[in-house]
Amino acid sequence: MLADDTDRRILRQLQADPAQSMAELARRANVTEATASRRLERLRLRGILRGQSAVIDWRALGYEVAVSLRITLDKTHARAFDEFAAAARLVPEVLEIQTFLGRVDTRLFVIARDMAHYQEIYRDRILTLPHIADLEALMHIAEIKRGEALPL
Repeated sequence: MLADDTDRRILRQLQADPAQSMAELARRANVTEATASRRLERLRLRGILRGQSAVIDWRALGYEVAVSLRITLDKTHARAFDEFAAAARLVPEVLEIQTFLGRVDTRLFVIARDMAHYQEIYRDRILTLPHIADLEALMHIAEIKRGEALPL
């Protein structure tokens, strides 16, 4: 069964303020604490609610450079995707790894403290990743919209 109106109301309120208490969440969703708790547990068990996480502003921690790397892999090797992804996961400055169908196979979102740090990451860690056939770097200038909340 898909989430009903009560589940969606609870999820909307949870998205709006994940740090709120169960009592506040229940009040805002217009249900009892027991109902909110029971429904959240059911949503977790069904895989709809996969967890909660801290969102950290990496710029506030001194990372000033963000680069999106679009990579085409040499697909003549049967395990190119798997080996590339496994190696890319080991680079701490790689915050996102996405794969695509089309000319570009994967995208890495990389952060660095400054351009010298990015150059070090690029030369020592990115260019040594396996099976790269082509790579294009796109420097991030501004984040216009970041949609983490679903339209429930």
